[in-house]
Amino acid sequence: MTDAPKPPRAEARAGEDPYAWLRDEQWQAVIADPAKLSPAIRAYLEAENAYTDLVLAPLASLRTALVAEMRARIKEDDSTVPVPDGPFAYYSRHVPGGQHPIFCRSPRNGGAETVLLDGNAAAAGLAYFRVGSLQHSPDHRRLAWTVDTAGSEIFTLYVRDLDGGALIGTPVTGVHGGSVAWANDNATLFYTRLDAQHRPTKVFRHTAGAPDADVLVYEEKDAAFYLGLGKTESEKFIVIGASSHANTSESWLIDADAPLAPPLLVEPRADGIDYDVSHRDDTLYIRTNADGAEDYKIVTAPVATPGRAQWRNLVAHREGVLIRGLELYRDWLVRSERADALPRIVVRQLETGAEHTIAFDEEAYDLSLHGGMEFAGDTLRFSYSSMATPSSVFDYAMASRTRTLRKRLEVPSGHNPDDYVVRRIQAPARDGEAVPVSILYRKGTPLDGSAPLLLYGYGSYGISIPPSFSTNRLSLVDRGIVYAIAHIRGGMDKGFRWYREGKLTKKLNTFHDFIDAGEALVAQGFTARGRIAIHGGSAGGLLVGASINMRPDLFRAAVAEVPFVDVLATISDATLPLTPPEWSEWGNPLEDAAARALMASYSPYDNVKAQAYPDLLATAGISDPRVTYWEPAKWIARLRAHDTGNATILLKTNMGAGHGGAAGRFDRLEEVALTYAFILRAFEKAIA
Repeated sequence: MTDAPKPPRAEARAGEDPYAWLRDEQWQAVIADPAKLSPAIRAYLEAENAYTDLVLAPLASLRTALVAEMRARIKEDDSTVPVPDGPFAYYSRHVPGGQHPIFCRSPRNGGAETVLLDGNAAAAGLAYFRVGSLQHSPDHRRLAWTVDTAGSEIFTLYVRDLDGGALIGTPVTGVHGGSVAWANDNATLFYTRLDAQHRPTKVFRHTAGAPDADVLVYEEKDAAFYLGLGKTESEKFIVIGASSHANTSESWLIDADAPLAPPLLVEPRADGIDYDVSHRDDTLYIRTNADGAEDYKIVTAPVATPGRAQWRNLVAHREGVLIRGLELYRDWLVRSERADALPRIVVRQLETGAEHTIAFDEEAYDLSLHGGMEFAGDTLRFSYSSMATPSSVFDYAMASRTRTLRKRLEVPSGHNPDDYVVRRIQAPARDGEAVPVSILYRKGTPLDGSAPLLLYGYGSYGISIPPSFSTNRLSLVDRGIVYAIAHIRGGMDKGFRWYREGKLTKKLNTFHDFIDAGEALVAQGFTARGRIAIHGGSAGGLLVGASINMRPDLFRAAVAEVPFVDVLATISDATLPLTPPEWSEWGNPLEDAAARALMASYSPYDNVKAQAYPDLLATAGISDPRVTYWEPAKWIARLRAHDTGNATILLKTNMGAGHGGAAGRFDRLEEVALTYAFILRAFEKAIA
C-alpha cells in the first residue's frame, strides 16, 4: 500500500500573520496580468493544484461522467427569445460545441440573420473571454461591446460599423464592463472607467471614430460609492447612478438628445436614502426608501423639478412587501415584488390606476422580469421556474392579461418535473425568527435521516438566492442527495428588514440562521448531523468558513468558492478594491473598535482553531479583484496547521480566471464536476 499524498505546507513566517507573504506585493499588476505573479507564490499555488489533482485522481471517471451527463442536459444549439426593437429582433444563440454565445439580429418582417458578434471566433486562442455589455445604436447601424480577456473584470470597449463591419476608432481600455450607453445621435457613447483601486469612479463621453480625447463627464470622489450607467426605458435619458452598500444613492440625468449638455442632478445623496429613476413624458417614476419606506415605494416627480420636495406617492410602502424593481412602459408600470421569500409581478395601468398580479402556486419558485421590451408596447416578458420546473419564458399582454409561452428550457437528455418534490419549510432560528428553506429531492428519497444533504447559502448585501431550476443540480439529486437553499438574514428574502438584521452589528444572525437551518433539516428527517455538506461562494464562502468554525460537527464536507474569509485584514485595508464601499456592510474596523471586535469574532481566517474540521474544497481565481486569491490560500494553510482530525483540505486556484471562474459554458462544467465529485466523495457515494 502506498502512503497517502502529503499536502504542501506553506511556510509560516514570523509576524502577526504567518501567511501574509502569499499576498503578492504587486497584486494590482497581477490582477491585470497573472504572468506577473511572484515565482515563489506561483510555485506554492501550483503545488496546491497538483495536490488537489492527486487526491481527487481516483474520481477521474466520476468527474468525466458528471461532465457528460451535465453536458447532455444542455441544448447545444440553443437560442434566446428574440427581443423586438424597431425593424429588428435581437437574440443570441449557441452552436454545437461552441463555448460562447453568438449575438445576432433578424428583420422583424422576415429576412436573413446578421451576426453581430461571434463569441467563439472572438475567443479563439484566448484562455479567457467574456462579453460584458453589447449595445446597438438607436439607428441600428453601429455596435458597441466590451470584452474581458483575463477574468480581471477590466474590459475593453469596441465600436463597429454594422453596415461595413469595420471597427470604428481605437478601442478604449480600462472600462467597467456593464456600463455603456448610446446617446440618440448614434455617435456618442457614455462609459464608466475603473480607477487604480478597480472601482468604477468616472463617466466619460466618447465620440465614435473622432480623434478627440474622451471627455470626463462625472467623477465620484467618495470611495464608498460606485458608479453605474444606463438608459431609461423611454430612451430619453442617460442615467448616471452613484450608490453605496449603505443604501444611499444619487442619480444624474443626461438628455440623450443633447449629449453635450451637463448632467442634471435628480436629488442630492442623503445617508440611507436610496432611489432609482425611470421616465415617461414629463414625469420621473422613482423607486425609493425615503420617508421610512424601508421596503420601498414608488413616487413621481416632474422632470423639470425632480427634487425630493416634489416627490408624490404613487405606490405606497407596505411593510414586508419588498418592491424589488420597476419596469416602465408608455401606458403601464410593472413592479417586481417579494413577500415571505416568494416573488410576484404587479401590473398597473397608468391611466386608471387599476392593478393585477401575476403569481404562481408552487411552494417555492423564481419569477423575474426580462426587461428590454418596447416602451410603446403593452407586452412584458418574464421567466418562471422552480427547483423542479425548467425555466419558461412568457410574453404577457398586459391589456388582455394573457400569457404566451415563448420558450421552455429544453433538457435533451430528458427531465420529468413529476419525478421531483419541491418543499418549503420554516426553520426556527434561535432568536425566534422563521428562516425559509427551499428543498428539492427526488421522489423515493428516504426522509428518515439517512439521506445526505447539500445546503447552500449566501446571506450578504441584500442578495436573495432564488429557488430556481438548475440542470447541473440534478446530478446530485438523482444520486439521492437532498438539495436545500437557506434564505438567511443578510438577504432580502423577507424584505429589507431581513437584510438589516443580517449586517453590521447583527452579522452573527447570518451564520446562526444557516446553522439553525441545518439543525431544522435534521429535526424534520431530511438528513442527520454529519450528513450535511455546505456550499457557498464569495460572501457565501465567508458563511461556509464561519459555520465550520462554529459547528464542525454538524457538517460532513464544505465547498467554498472564491471565499471571502480574511475579513478582518481585508476590511482594514483601504487600498484593496472593495474595502471602502464595504464598510457600510460590515463596519469600519479602522475607526470603530466594536466593529473590529465583532469582525474578529467571526472572520473565518482569524477563528481557525485546533479542532476536527469537515472535508473542505476551496477555490480561487488568480485575477480575481473581488476576493483576492491570497484569502483562500492563507485560509487553507492555517486550517491544515490546526485540523486535529483527518479532514481532506484542498485548494484549487484557476491560474487564468477571476471571480466567476471559467467563462466558457463547457469549461465551467469541469469546475462544477470537481465540486460535485468532491461532495460525493465525502458522502462515500462516488458512483461513476
